[in-house]
Amino acid sequence: MTSFESQTTSPSTPPSAEPSRPARAFRFLGDALRGRGGDPTAGPLAASILFLAIPMVLEMVMESVFAVVDIFFVSRLGAEAVAAVGLTESLMTAVYTVAMGLSIGVTATVARRVGEKDPEAAGAATVQAMILGAAVAAVLGVLGVWHAERLLGLMGASPEVVAVGAGYARVLFGLNGVILMLFLLNAAFRGAGDAAIAMRVLWLANGLNIVLDPLLIFGIGPFPEMGVTGAAVATSIGRGIAVCVQLYTLFGLSDRLRVTREQLRLQVDVIVALVRLSATGTLQIFIGTASWVGLVRIIAEFGPEALAGYTVAIRIVLFALLPAWGLSNAASTMVGQNMGADKPDRAERAVWQASAMSFAFLGSAGLVFILFAPALVGLFGLEGEAAAYAVTGLRVVSTGFFFYGPGMTLAAAFNGAGDAWTPTWLNLFCFWLWEVPLAWVLAFAVGWGPTGVYVAIAAAESTLAISAALLFRRGRWKQVKV
Repeated sequence: MTSFESQTTSPSTPPSAEPSRPARAFRFLGDALRGRGGDPTAGPLAASILFLAIPMVLEMVMESVFAVVDIFFVSRLGAEAVAAVGLTESLMTAVYTVAMGLSIGVTATVARRVGEKDPEAAGAATVQAMILGAAVAAVLGVLGVWHAERLLGLMGASPEVVAVGAGYARVLFGLNGVILMLFLLNAAFRGAGDAAIAMRVLWLANGLNIVLDPLLIFGIGPFPEMGVTGAAVATSIGRGIAVCVQLYTLFGLSDRLRVTREQLRLQVDVIVALVRLSATGTLQIFIGTASWVGLVRIIAEFGPEALAGYTVAIRIVLFALLPAWGLSNAASTMVGQNMGADKPDRAERAVWQASAMSFAFLGSAGLVFILFAPALVGLFGLEGEAAAYAVTGLRVVSTGFFFYGPGMTLAAAFNGAGDAWTPTWLNLFCFWLWEVPLAWVLAFAVGWGPTGVYVAIAAAESTLAISAALLFRRGRWKQVKV
């Protein structure tokens, strides 16, 4: 009997009364979506991974759908609007860096405390993360609103792109707090093993965003026509409502992670420990995401068409990468909780199994993207040179898909164990000392243009995956204390 079958079939059930395989699969899926999975530290390993991974992958699938739908509507406004979105999202890496960096610390800490059967400490860590997130959001919001035009100009935007995108940038920076809180609270829920709640709130956020996008961009019905700024307003409304649902759940509904009124105070010892771990995680994410800023800056030298093609190609790539990121989040939770339960060998087996799943998924997606790149790009209304850039980018980047999934999973495993320094050093080498210089050389010195940037992305991500696998085998992450 397979692990999946042993998890979903009662041993006392007579063979003649056993439910069919499809029935078992649907019951398993339903339990995972309702958050009724078993203990990640016990039971069949494959089933434990899938109980966490299914809602996490579906959570990221919705994020992928949102990313594609969002750029689909914006692309109807022209290449300048698409370029404005691409440049603003590069600037928003400051927000995403802090959000993901804090999320690394939150997930690792909450998972370790839950594995140790200490829910009060898990709740305290969640509150301190919220305090940190709110403080950072206020600073970034003020800077972004005041200097939106200047920041876009520094990224190489033309005057036309600045005029179109300034309002979009102001709204996203001014309301960046909802993005931070959505990230942090979902990280806490995932660390506690309650991935189903994280899935539901992100589906709510992005579902509202998808509905509001065309209404606010084009001014349908009673809604004002806001152009590309409407996309930012739709994002902020959707995610703001989702954060309200998260807080309501955190204070009253969740049975795995609960915050009480007594914990709503600054706890210096907890916040110092969280900052220490999250600071490394933030540096790690900054190194990785800032490299994308460097790549966008190189692409911008080749004009709005190249930038629009790059933006569409990367959005399609994210459609596949985000679900794989959900699987890597499952590996992170498995590692954190099993380390807390003093089961490092089970944690290691879970990571290799999750890596194999991601290898199969992303490899298949890469083949599809290579074969059907023109048709996929055609959905976004790009024409001529911009469409050609997008097709080339999608095909080149997809050649490395077999490596991307395991690389993401292994990096998340290090973070789940509290070893945030290893993926930080890997990011520094693979992205800033390898990817960005290689992209510049191939684009300008060799004369490949934007294609050189795409080749550098595939080469760097593949290098990261191989290096992470070699370091993970050494096992030093098992000695880290959180």
